[in-house]
Amino acid sequence: MGFTMGLNFVLLLAMVATNILSLYHLSSTVQSPKPPAPEPVPDQLLHQLHAIRATINHLTRHQPSTPTPGTNTISSKPSIPPDLLLYSQLSPIASACHNHPDLLHKFMTYTPYSVCPLDSDLAESLILRGCHPLPRRRCFSKTPPNPPSSLPHNPFPSSLTDSNVIWSKYSCKSFSCLAKQNPDMGFDQSVEISKFMTYKTELDLPIPQLLQIAKSASSVVRLGVDIGGGTGTFAARIKMYNVTVLTTTMNFNVPNNEAVAMRGLVPLHVPLQQRLPVFDGVVDLVRCGRAVNRWIPLTMLEFLLYDVDRVLRAGGYLWLDHFFSKRVDLDKVYSPLIGKLGYKKVKWAIGNKTDSGGLKNGEVYLTALLQKPVSK
Repeated sequence: MGFTMGLNFVLLLAMVATNILSLYHLSSTVQSPKPPAPEPVPDQLLHQLHAIRATINHLTRHQPSTPTPGTNTISSKPSIPPDLLLYSQLSPIASACHNHPDLLHKFMTYTPYSVCPLDSDLAESLILRGCHPLPRRRCFSKTPPNPPSSLPHNPFPSSLTDSNVIWSKYSCKSFSCLAKQNPDMGFDQSVEISKFMTYKTELDLPIPQLLQIAKSASSVVRLGVDIGGGTGTFAARIKMYNVTVLTTTMNFNVPNNEAVAMRGLVPLHVPLQQRLPVFDGVVDLVRCGRAVNRWIPLTMLEFLLYDVDRVLRAGGYLWLDHFFSKRVDLDKVYSPLIGKLGYKKVKWAIGNKTDSGGLKNGEVYLTALLQKPVSK
């Protein structure tokens, strides 16, 4: 009897304590201020969150985080495709800037709110190492004191005007000096005007013949890209036939980009390893000049060819103009590599490279005009 009464007393105390705690919690909830209603999430943020979630789901499907039986859960990491690692070493990716802090620091050292330093050679050093430097902030690009009022309608003027010259680090301070120093550099207009118009050997493909080939195939050439085009002579000459060609070129201690612009053409200051800044399937012709040759690493050349395929429309043409290599490499390496594209061979001409280096190394030239198939 006493035990039962004691147990009932304990249960009564527990009930009272529980009620007291409940009353305390209820009173604190009533007295505390009501939190403000959350603001609606902007639609743009929701869209970004959905995109991030979709990306995470996509990566999760392709790289599951759950380890498979028998794997080491401590050291296992998501595998990166080897092709991506290789491409990241060849192609300009911003992360490559971290590998050259000294050059990047030098490039980004300048006086704010003043004229930017004239150091395009430093910018090219970074570009060629896979680092595309960000545009400088808070400094102004230098302009010439007497800029021309307009660009020439004729892309082969008697001489390139020096009124737009602002470079300072080259040995020559004028276009006329460059033309006299080496007439084959592309600055002597009297030499350049005859290029791409004459047929001397099987390696030549004059522009009239090129356009006639396209016409015979019921094709048309209107837009093009000239890779490694120097001072833009090919773009200048084919402009006379109402064809618009963009020229990719680097300076390499001579003002190639400035010369292209002074001829009323568009220079693209990009190296060979960069993805062409052109949309997919929009150009009729891509010409690879002599800058594209055996000195390019094989994997980089392969990436270049497939990027050319990306920008060419169906039925468009790839023109390898005087591509040089060793004869044995052409047979065993480059011809099979080019053949992987599956393009139609419109022209395929091989000739010996007769200068001292060519004779010593057993080198040959290849001129090939290849047509992209309409469907694959």
